[in-house]
Amino acid sequence: MKRIYSNQWADYELIDAGDNKKLERWGTIITIRPDRNAYFKPVLPLKEWNQKAHYEFVELTTNTGVWSSLKKNFPVFNNNKVENWQISFNKCVFNLRLTKFKHLGIFPEQQINWEFISNHLSNNSKFLNLFAYTGGASLIANSKNSDVYHCDSVKQIITWAKNNMESSKQEGIHWVLDDALKFAKKEVKRGKKYDGIIMDPPAFGIGIKKERWKIETKFPELVEIASELLSKKGFLIINTYSPKLKEELIRNTVQTYFPSKNIDIKKLSLKTTTGKILEYGELTRVY
Repeated sequence: MKRIYSNQWADYELIDAGDNKKLERWGTIITIRPDRNAYFKPVLPLKEWNQKAHYEFVELTTNTGVWSSLKKNFPVFNNNKVENWQISFNKCVFNLRLTKFKHLGIFPEQQINWEFISNHLSNNSKFLNLFAYTGGASLIANSKNSDVYHCDSVKQIITWAKNNMESSKQEGIHWVLDDALKFAKKEVKRGKKYDGIIMDPPAFGIGIKKERWKIETKFPELVEIASELLSKKGFLIINTYSPKLKEELIRNTVQTYFPSKNIDIKKLSLKTTTGKILEYGELTRVY
């Protein structure tokens, strides 16, 4: 599968990667985080990583861990609350913090999708962000004066996304606290149409009613519903992260529901400042 590359920007730099970790700069803060796709050797020695970084995420389980400070007198916690700071991208402001899930509140590899959204939306376009997290795509779409619906099932994440909107001096995003698939089905029944849809479904998980989610089984349903929601000239972006979801299934499914549209399926990637390539899953675009 061919690669498609996101770009670094002033407030984000993927410095180096290797030994199942990545070294990143977020504004003025530098972190070390685990990454299974960094299975190769890094360019910079570990000593230099530790000299550069302020924080390193130490895994305790497969899903959680703690942040360790690598700088003397550099606080990790303040009254048991992780320190916050901000970075920006094209006038959109993101509030970052060190979470127990190793994420900081933004997926910087989405930069190329933000550019695509910015280039393909116009005034009064309708845009739907499913599995929307803290709203990077929502902010970009909203900055284009689109009518934006942001759907996520976690209340705290919706609150985080709202804070990002306010920090960006924006307003008007429609916040939807709901299961993304269930909300999309309701929108189909309501006869809604969107000019742009992006979805970032998890590879696996367990729902509120203990139902199991596997992207390789849910993918066809997601694409079918998207086909019913998308306007005739609209675009669809899907990010997927499971090795069990093969390119052949992605392509066959998308072609079934979008037989007359352009389809691109590529490995979403970022190149480190040191020249290493880190892959972030499959990026599917229908337009």
